[in-house]
Amino acid sequence: MPSQPSNSLETFENPQQERDYTIRIQVPEFTCLCPKTGQPDFAELTVEYIPDQLCVELKSLKLYVWGFRDKGAFHEAVTNQILQDLVTATQPRFMRLTAEFNVRGGIYTAVVAEHRAEGWQPPAPVTLP
Repeated sequence: MPSQPSNSLETFENPQQERDYTIRIQVPEFTCLCPKTGQPDFAELTVEYIPDQLCVELKSLKLYVWGFRDKGAFHEAVTNQILQDLVTATQPRFMRLTAEFNVRGGIYTAVVAEHRAEGWQPPAPVTLP
């Protein structure tokens, strides 16, 4: 195989550091293992962030996410770990990770975790007529 899972995230310089703008990334094929049964858990991850100086490089994100395929993890733990790893790599002004896990035993789980840089305030929303 030409590619392998990775536990590192690469970044690149934000091309518009003076502006607050949102980057939204959807990862529809996230998988990890249930730590109790070893069965696969499937989720869609949505990363939304306002970068500061760095942005996450998408291929490295894909390989990073692939690294969870054979790891046992509770939904809450894996969501917070991914958020922390992304925050550590990019140091964003704001980041939200939403993990929507598929049904297991009749129960759906959604975990939402957020990070705000110290002192950062979101801009006022604009309402258009």
